[in-house]
Amino acid sequence: MKAFINITIIALVVTSLVSCKSDTSRNYEYMPNMYESVGYETYSESNAFRNGIEAQLPAEGSIARGYMPFEYDNTIEGYNAAKANLKSPLDSTQIDVVRGKELYDIYCGICHGAKGDGQGNLVKREKLLGIPSYADVGRAITEGSIYHSIYYGKNSMGSYANQLNEEERWQVTAYVLDLKANLEK
Repeated sequence: MKAFINITIIALVVTSLVSCKSDTSRNYEYMPNMYESVGYETYSESNAFRNGIEAQLPAEGSIARGYMPFEYDNTIEGYNAAKANLKSPLDSTQIDVVRGKELYDIYCGICHGAKGDGQGNLVKREKLLGIPSYADVGRAITEGSIYHSIYYGKNSMGSYANQLNEEERWQVTAYVLDLKANLEK
């Protein structure tokens, strides 16, 4: 009998809760902007553009905000020109070796090794082979060649232009030159 009374009470509570729900009236909405997008007018309905159809092209010679074009091409000639002529815009007070080491460890150390000896974890596990040491005699790297390699990539190394901004690339370049100097001692 007690079980019957308990089941009846539970059934009445559930029925009363379900009966309060109405599909015809709106329920409470918490943060409706999260799932209902704001309606924007399309380009074709806007009078903001001269042609009335699409956005205008940027002015000739303009560059995107935060982007600085690199004047050396992704060719052997561009690499050699960068190697011979490209110098760091950072002076000695702007070079942050600690920041350069952090960035090097994140992006370069896995292949080139923490000391720049070409013995990173991927090389030790034989996932990549042929990563030379910065101290190799035939490897006459300069800050221009390092920056060009970071910007465009070289051989099996990919480009890091999207991961590192210009200042960070120069910080990594300064740190690589520091590693090279330490290896040659």
